[in-house]
Amino acid sequence: MSTIYENKIQSIGEMAKEFFSEKMLILFGNEAPDGLKDYCFGIDVKPLNGDIKVGNKVFFNNQSYDITAVGNLVQKNLVELGHITMKFDGSESPELAGTLYLENKEVPDIDLGTKIEIK
Repeated sequence: MSTIYENKIQSIGEMAKEFFSEKMLILFGNEAPDGLKDYCFGIDVKPLNGDIKVGNKVFFNNQSYDITAVGNLVQKNLVELGHITMKFDGSESPELAGTLYLENKEVPDIDLGTKIEIK
């Protein structure tokens, strides 16, 4: 299983974990606008090593989640801005262009240094 994307949580906005109750989290590169930083998990902007597709897996440290749908702006936004929303509801059709949909499981516990990988 080859690694398509790898990053680590660099910062956690004051309100970022509030979205866990809605089974979602928001990633944004360290250049996030001031009005959004409080709601996001900050990451470095990094390139992709391939395409993100249904059937790939996202790992938070060693906890894995199947990708069930990929919005058509996920790859572009992730590479250019480090910005995507991850929704843990198992949706199979991407309703929002910048959202990566993952299997319907509890949102993982995320802290500074949490490793995110897409394989």
